[in-house]
Amino acid sequence: MKTKTFKSYSDCGHGWVAVKKSLLVELGISNSISSYSYQRGATAYLEEDCDLTTFVKAFKAATGEVPVFSEGKHQDRSPIRSYATYQAPQQKVTPLFELAAFF
Repeated sequence: MKTKTFKSYSDCGHGWVAVKKSLLVELGISNSISSYSYQRGATAYLEEDCDLTTFVKAFKAATGEVPVFSEGKHQDRSPIRSYATYQAPQQKVTPLFELAAFF
């Protein structure tokens, strides 16, 4: 995994970092992100406190590097607050009876 730059956003009360939801799945933390983060399309906006810390630790463990952040927009009230709250992407689960066919 190559080090990438992640854009940060903030308003007067909070901040977020934009991360592709597929990367959260790849890092194995998609189910560890709280509903204090938001999502829109394929992007999650990780809240700056717990969820961003979870991401940074997982990213560093996977790449050996600390992610780089670039400053995005700062507004009085960010439109990110109106996005849907984060929900982990559905992952395909193979029922055990289907796996039994392989043995």
